[in-house]
Amino acid sequence: MSDLKEIARTDLESLKLKKAQKQDLKQLLEECREFIGEINEEQVEKAFKLCYLSHDGMVRASGEPYYYHPVEVAKIVAREINIDEISVIAALLHDTVEDTSVTLEDIEYWFGKEVAVIINGVTKIEGVFKSRDSKQAETFMKLLLSMAEDIRVVLIKFADRLHNMRTIHHLKREKQMKIANETMDLYAPLAHRFGLFKIKNELEDLCFKTLDPTSFKFVARKLKEKKESREKFIKQFMTPVEKQLKELKLNFEIKGRPKHIYSIYKKMQRQQKPFEEIYDLFAIRVILGEPHSKEDCWRVYSIFTDWYTPIPERFRDFISVPKANGYQSLHTTVITNQGKKVEVQIRTRKMDDIAEKGLAAHWKYKEGAQEGSESLDKFVNWVRDVLDNPRPDAATDFVKDFQLNLYQEELYVFTPKGELTTLPNGATAIDFAFDIHSEVGERAMAAKVNGKMVPLRQKLSNGDQVEILTGNKINLNVDWIDDVVTHKAKSRIRQYIKQKERAVSDEGKAIWDKRIDRGKIEISDQELTKFAKMYDFTTTQDMFYAIGVGSFDVNKLFGEVKKYKSTGRIEEEQSESTKATEDEIQQKYIKEARSVGDGKSLIINGELSNVKYSYANCCNPIPGDDVIGFISRTGDIKIHRSMCNNALHLIKTEGERIVDVDWSKNIETKFLGAVKVIGEDRVGMINDITDVLSKSLSTNMKSINVNSDSGMFEGIISLYVDGLSHLKKIMKRLERVEGVKNVLRYE
Repeated sequence: MSDLKEIARTDLESLKLKKAQKQDLKQLLEECREFIGEINEEQVEKAFKLCYLSHDGMVRASGEPYYYHPVEVAKIVAREINIDEISVIAALLHDTVEDTSVTLEDIEYWFGKEVAVIINGVTKIEGVFKSRDSKQAETFMKLLLSMAEDIRVVLIKFADRLHNMRTIHHLKREKQMKIANETMDLYAPLAHRFGLFKIKNELEDLCFKTLDPTSFKFVARKLKEKKESREKFIKQFMTPVEKQLKELKLNFEIKGRPKHIYSIYKKMQRQQKPFEEIYDLFAIRVILGEPHSKEDCWRVYSIFTDWYTPIPERFRDFISVPKANGYQSLHTTVITNQGKKVEVQIRTRKMDDIAEKGLAAHWKYKEGAQEGSESLDKFVNWVRDVLDNPRPDAATDFVKDFQLNLYQEELYVFTPKGELTTLPNGATAIDFAFDIHSEVGERAMAAKVNGKMVPLRQKLSNGDQVEILTGNKINLNVDWIDDVVTHKAKSRIRQYIKQKERAVSDEGKAIWDKRIDRGKIEISDQELTKFAKMYDFTTTQDMFYAIGVGSFDVNKLFGEVKKYKSTGRIEEEQSESTKATEDEIQQKYIKEARSVGDGKSLIINGELSNVKYSYANCCNPIPGDDVIGFISRTGDIKIHRSMCNNALHLIKTEGERIVDVDWSKNIETKFLGAVKVIGEDRVGMINDITDVLSKSLSTNMKSINVNSDSGMFEGIISLYVDGLSHLKKIMKRLERVEGVKNVLRYE
């Protein structure tokens, strides 16, 4: 690699590629021509050669030559995002400055400043991700900040993460979990906000496949089983509509693809329904080719409603009022003569491009970054506003609020002058006030919604016209924190809460200062910190706050300090010879626990060699579940289901404590499981259910809790099972009981 710079500066064009590399380059250029159009092929070829040359001799975890990765990233940029050749070139070279001897000066020399700026942005992001000290939230904030310089930095990062998720199975299990969790929390929501729905959907499915492979395979298998009948149904459903569209000489394309696996799974969980009862597993999409307009979309809508009965509450007009990311389409759900519900989406080709590729398509249709797009500018300005006054404790709150705002349905409300404002679903009049301006939110006294006075806490509905009445003074209320959903409102209220807490802490410190002055004792801040720790306060400020609100007795603290001054030691304090930091102890436990598995999965077989373990009560894992282990502060291992909310939180916050665990093939222990049974409330129903469990299946129950209402009953049954296959057998048998409508695993 020593002569790389010399080659890069002189005869890179003359570098001869081998047969395999020639084929890779040919495929990339074909995809560029198909999805981007006219490009400078010489520059792309030159970038390919530099990519291949600079990564020569390097391999990935899969054992493949490293250059495969940037080439695949470039293909994703061309195929899925298809902005311009600059993005493809930058994708090919995105790892060179970070991992090889190629410099930004080399990049600028060969490909110009624009490419160098993008690669510099990608390199900075990589540096943050590889820093062990950085938390995910802080990483995310830096990712957003980099976007403000050139949006293509983030687009390339999407493509990079997508290819890494496609090849994640080559990594160790605990690393897979951490990366998948981070992707689900950060990259998928951001892709959603950019309108990159195709990439967002694939990222979610790949994360789901990694975090809970059993559930993923179940939904995927069910979709595959239904494929033939689904295609037959779509053909029958579209036949009369298609005939009429042809008579009107409309240029159209019909797509009828299933929704992505993770969205179906989430719907099953949210509605507590089995796969068979989720009706909207797929959407039929009618795409009108050029030169069709918005009016033609409405003509197509009227044809559907002539043939099928629409469900009014399921109609959405995103053409007249587009989503914040530029998404436009008509959505409706209709009912066939057989009573089946079908979701229909109608849009033009341009709308479909924007729906699939989001702001990347805006860029394309606006012909470059100079003009940009209104939704792009709005998003970038929102990010800058959020990050305008960063605080040390803001990062985690920022990510949480950001995710909340991204994944909620949007709400459209109007100002008194008729100006449209977009807010997340669930927003209140307080959110609206802060959205107008921070000062309006701070001084808000009351609100008028559609001309009527309402409480500020009232949730808003689509189409509401809202007016905020303000006073001359700040009227913030700390209780509002539970009533708002937007980041802007939450951030200012949190800031106000911190100010109030500081004021109380100052009062507490003043009380303490008076007490030690009266007692004629002096103590340093360093010594006082030890007492704060002794009483389980994180800082002295927290201790002063407790004194200020009266929850901690200042005289108790004074007594201990006085005793310390006379004896020279704090009672709970250890001697120097036996003292060890908590971190050292914890690292010892982590090391011991990991050494049992020797880098492999720890096997759950009634015992984990020399390591104690237990099953988490929050998710009650049973053999067959995908599980992870979490090393506690005492060295014990707590076993969680991999999709348990607590486990996902632990992966994010304390990823270094996660270990890979697996079930032994021979476990004789019984495990506690639970099912929810929903059905008709008839005489003898409970008897039949208990008979099936005790007689037919010889299964012991721990408890049964039943509620009935309006002729229906819902029962939660806790029982002892051998594992997941045993639980599934029980569920299938219960489904055959007369009157039972639904049987689900109870979380």
